[in-house]
Order: sequence, then C-alpha cells, then structure tokens
Amino acid sequence: MPSDTKLPTNARVLIVGAGIGGITLAALLERAGIEYRIFERAKEIKPLGSALSIGSNVMPIFEQLGVLDEVLRNGKPFGFTTGYNEQREATRILDYSPAEKIGGFLPHIISRPILYGILLKLVPAEKISLSKKILSLLQNKDGVLIRCSDNTSYQGEILIGADGAYSAVRQALYKDLTKKGELPKSDGLPLPFNSTCLVGQTRPLDPEQYPHLKDWHTWFETTIGEGKPYVWVTFTTKVNTICWMVLRHLDDQVSRELDSSFRNTEWGPEAAEAMCKEVRDFPIPKGTMTIGDLIDATPPELISKVMLEEKIFDTWYAGRTCLLGDACHKLYPTAGLGAVSAIHDAIVLTNCLYELPNDPSIEELQKAFQYYKSERYPLAKAAYDTSHRLASIIGQHWYNDMIRAMMRYMPKSVFTRALHVMYAYRPQATFLPLVQDRGQCKPALQPSLKRAEERRAAEIKAKGGAGSLGSGLYKVDAASTISVNHSASASGISTTRTYESANTK
Repeated sequence: MPSDTKLPTNARVLIVGAGIGGITLAALLERAGIEYRIFERAKEIKPLGSALSIGSNVMPIFEQLGVLDEVLRNGKPFGFTTGYNEQREATRILDYSPAEKIGGFLPHIISRPILYGILLKLVPAEKISLSKKILSLLQNKDGVLIRCSDNTSYQGEILIGADGAYSAVRQALYKDLTKKGELPKSDGLPLPFNSTCLVGQTRPLDPEQYPHLKDWHTWFETTIGEGKPYVWVTFTTKVNTICWMVLRHLDDQVSRELDSSFRNTEWGPEAAEAMCKEVRDFPIPKGTMTIGDLIDATPPELISKVMLEEKIFDTWYAGRTCLLGDACHKLYPTAGLGAVSAIHDAIVLTNCLYELPNDPSIEELQKAFQYYKSERYPLAKAAYDTSHRLASIIGQHWYNDMIRAMMRYMPKSVFTRALHVMYAYRPQATFLPLVQDRGQCKPALQPSLKRAEERRAAEIKAKGGAGSLGSGLYKVDAASTISVNHSASASGISTTRTYESANTK
C-alpha cells in the first residue's frame, strides 16, 4: 500500500508496448492503484533476446515489488569480465567486484526471457491486449484516442509510448509536431546505427559436458575478431544455458545506405540465418567450442538479428502523450544499460503520475511529464555516454586497439569510479514502502522521492504531528549504513568468495 494518505489519480493510462519497460510500468501502476491497459502489436508475448546485466541500480525496485528473491535465484553474479583474442588468450579483465560495496549487490546476469516472465506475472493478463498495431493517435485537452489496425479504438487521459526504437507512438506524435513546426530538427532525423547484432540462448546444457556452468558466478567473456568486423560475447546463466551475442560493426557508408525499411526487416529468426552461417567458426574461450556449437544448441525461435541504433531524443512528451525506454533513448548494448534505463523510466514516470490530482488538467500533466524528463534525461544521457565509452573497448579501429592496450595498465581506481557512477542511482517507488539501501555509498539524489518526502512532511505538519519520515536515503554514509550479509575486503571482493582465474579454459 502507498506509504502516505494520497489517493491515486483517476486518469486512465494507455500503454503501447509490452516490452520490459512497458511491463514494468504496468506492474508499478498496478501497485499504485492507477487504471491502465497495455496494447501490444504482436499476436503473442514471446520475448526474444539473450541475457541482461542487472545490478544494485534496479535491486531496490525488485525488492519493493516483492520479486527480488526470485530475480536473485534466477540470476548469476559476476565480479569480473574477461576479454580474449581468437587464440582464446585472455587479454584484459574488468573488475566489477567493487560494485558490491558501492550498491550492496554484485551485478548479475539473468536470461532476458526469465526476467521478463518474472515481471509479467505482476500484471493481470486481462489488462494486456494483443494484436494491437497502432495506426494513429488523436489528443486534445480532454483526452487521447488511439486507433488500431483491427479497426478498434481506445480512449484514455494519458498515452505512454513504450513500443521500442521505431515507436509508432513517437512517429505519430512527431508527425503532428512537425506539422505544427514544433519538432526539433534533430528529432526528425533517422536513427543512427553502426552495427547489427545476432543474439540467442541455448537450451539447458549438461554441466558435465560444460563444467564452467557449475561455477557459482557467471562467465562473462568477450572475444575481439582479428581482421574481421565482429565481436562476440557469451554469458553463462543460472539455468545452465549459455546466452550469446555476435556484433558486426558496419562502416559509415553501409550505415548511411541502409534505410529504415531495411532495418525493420532485420527482426526475427528468418533474417538471422545468413549471419549464423557467417559466424559459425568463431572460437569461444572454453575448450574448442565455437559460436556454431552454441547456434546448434539454440532453438531456432530463440535466435534473432537486430539493428543496433543509438540516439537520445529531445522530445519526450507533448500534450497527453509521453515516451519511455527505447522510444526516447536507444542505447548501444555494450554496458547493458538499455533495459535498466527503461526500468528506471518506469519508476520515475509512475512516481510522477502518482503525484497527479484526481482529474488532472493538461497543464498538470505537462508538469508531471516535465518532472519525469528532468529527472531521467541527464541520467539517460550519462548511460548513453557510458555505453559509448565501453563500446570503445570492443571497437575495430586502430584507436580501439590503443585503448585496449592502455587498459592493461589502467589503475583499478579509474574503473571503480566508473562503477560508482553506474550504480549510484538506485531509484525507488515513492508510493510503496521504501526498502533499506544496502550500499555503503550514498545513493544519488532521486528528485521524485525527495518531492514525496516533502509532501509527507507537509501532511504531518498540517496534522500537527511529529515523527520521522522514515526513508533516511539522503542521510546514509559509509559509517551508518546497515551491514550486508558478507564481509567485504578493501578491494571490494567478498572474502567468503573465490573467483577462478579468468584464464581458465
């Protein structure tokens, strides 16, 4: 239940897109008591993809939603990632172990379909409408109307576009803004991209045949192609599968020549067949295995090929329509921040919608959307920059080789500072009981939570009461945080855990 006396708004929310961002938003609206419905263009919900990296920046919201234990049971932690050459020799190691001290958790690898399934269980099935391809939207001061390809239409007070990089909601909204001369020029340009990506996840494998599956930690391994524009990554999971990803870097000319109609045809298993043949012989670090062995162990319906776009849009909302996740910021997957950023969007947007009065005016909606963008835009931009920096580690240009060479001598403190930035923002839902932050480093300021605490303080004062607001999130320091269930050494690696050598074959 909400931790204050405020009643949820009566405004109905239409969510377009049932990806991780849309489903997380729906789960939060469900708990906030705000009316909503999801519209998904697919005939069935069948999440594709490989693995996701999640850490302390999303663990608090999972705990608030009551699914943290299930997430941890299905995820595998990692304290380092290892880079290899094609001779299966380790060439670099990135130490993620300080993240445990920073935010209270080691980062975890979890199968994307499994995480999606955990979140999907929080949303009543009857609130999800399938085969709903959005053709148009109309909005005015009284409401918003969406029309679908099956000749159905739906009306509400708020429309949220969570339908991906080629968002139909964004395209309709931007078309209207263009007619009015209100769309920034940069937002009207095509999505830039420079690579394609082949992803998949094997069926459960026999740990006796693949002994590294038995390790308590994930093997997160990246191989840089030699004389070829490819990089490939593998991750072991808690359910004895191996998630894999092959990136192909495109040169500038190819990127410019491919138009949006071509990009949209790249989704799905059929388009992946040719690329599967191209990459079969690529070696992976363990034993004598190749990407082809993983492809053969992967059900065809779990293989997909996608284009990797990257862009931060300037226009996130207009009128009664607001964008979320890939619809307003598409990130390169190197840092694994795309899904995390979509979850953060959902948290903050729900917090802002919860602040609305019962029957909000268009001006009050604009204020809520502005609060949402003002909190999330700088952080999405920071995630975008982080993805770019980590992409430099796996690039194929001569300067990427120099960066990789320099990283061998990079002080650990430099990467640790980057981890501080990555895991400092640990947002929570303001309308649910707050959970104790487990990190030894103070969480970054969360403006929507700060406003909620100020609102509750005003309520207490108005009633002539006294007492603590109880979150304490902005008073935490290294000396006063609660102890976590492990002993951390000075380097941040749990003293009760032992990592195997990253050079183990």
